Amino acid sequence: MDHDVHIIGGGLAGSEAAWQLARRGVRVRLSEMRGAPAECGGERSPAHQGDALAELVCSNSLRSDDSEKSAVGLLHHEMRACGSLIIAAADTARVPAGSALAVDRDVFSAHIEAALTSQPTLTLVRERVDQLPSAGLTIIATGPLTAEALAGSIGAATGADSLAFFDAIAPIVHRDSINMDIAWMASRWDKGAEASIAMGGDGRDYINCPMDREQYAAFVQGLLDGDKTSFKEWEANTPYFNGCMPIEVMAERGAETLRFGPMKPVGLDNPRSISPEYPNGRWPYAVVQLRQDNKLGTLWNMVGFQTKLKHAEQVRLFRTIPGLENAEFARLGGLHRNTFLNSPTLLDRQLRLKSAPHIRFAGQITGCEGYVESASVGLLAGMMAAAEFTGSGWTAPPRTTALGGLLAHITGDAEAETFQPMNINFGLFPTLDDVKKKIRKEAYTSRAKADLAVWLPTVPA
Repeated sequence: MDHDVHIIGGGLAGSEAAWQLARRGVRVRLSEMRGAPAECGGERSPAHQGDALAELVCSNSLRSDDSEKSAVGLLHHEMRACGSLIIAAADTARVPAGSALAVDRDVFSAHIEAALTSQPTLTLVRERVDQLPSAGLTIIATGPLTAEALAGSIGAATGADSLAFFDAIAPIVHRDSINMDIAWMASRWDKGAEASIAMGGDGRDYINCPMDREQYAAFVQGLLDGDKTSFKEWEANTPYFNGCMPIEVMAERGAETLRFGPMKPVGLDNPRSISPEYPNGRWPYAVVQLRQDNKLGTLWNMVGFQTKLKHAEQVRLFRTIPGLENAEFARLGGLHRNTFLNSPTLLDRQLRLKSAPHIRFAGQITGCEGYVESASVGLLAGMMAAAEFTGSGWTAPPRTTALGGLLAHITGDAEAETFQPMNINFGLFPTLDDVKKKIRKEAYTSRAKADLAVWLPTVPA
């Protein structure tokens, strides 16, 4: 055997796990099916566009980087403290997005692949793996779109059906096709302006396309009437995950739903118009926001506009949005199925399969949701595998930390019967009911940072 640990899947979780192991001197074989020759089973999932490791497919944002009041920002902080490759790559590839950590996708992936392939103890193999290894330390990080043969092998090993939900991809627009005589630049309530300016932005990091009442009503009706992707037989009755709900499904929940979701106008003061069209002063009736998607600023992501509309319908309908009447799309929205394990039932507290403990799982297949969460579970799986291989002791991060709270949720704290994908949030932390609600988030993060500082020295280097 030419390796000590075999990692299957080169997404965010697999790449992070490989980094944590290789930098500790553990020999790693990292298997990735994208980019493999046909005779080796090379293929791409329905969501991937290329063959780069750690490709971001749904959004270029790793969400809030505020570690004082945001649970995901706290997770960023903890991963940085643990030497995360994913967060280091994000910091290198960062583009202005207010207080959010958004990245240039290509720079991000290139940084990760270069760092991994430079490790002398890591071997990257472009191959598809169809069966769970029968022996040897293994980490399965194939993500929510695991190839059919391997998914079948996992199902046979777990003795239980995997759960599934739909995940929809938002469109990306070429910046020079947006009509800035109608749209304008601003962040909601100017939030994150200082962080944006520090990153080279000007504090106005979103393009905003305004709608009046009639335009909004027509748009919602268009979403309801639009030609949509039909479901395959195996996709029937698969639930959507609320954190990535297709925009037309939100519209089905009520005419005003989008105005209280991704199209809410509050805090976005249109500098150009004061008219009866805008009953809330200069706030439009609804707003479509776009966020910078690459470092050059040439591509912009339609925030919250994940969709299962057919491509021709997307082009027609989205060009009715004021400011996007001549929009050119670098990528249109799409729909794919995500699968994940019932981890509270199947995995132990070290992410090992109870029925085959030489196998760990990491990333979204464990039932965490989001890029950052996926990478963080990969980070933990890599640390755990390194400790097991070297015979070192392993102590889980405190549940008061973001890492510990997320790990505890997916390996036992969640109700198995109702287990669903979960983003990191303060609801996963032990409560601080004696702290005033107004300052509770800061209290959660302060406690987490202090407890992380005590835990980190116990982690085998």
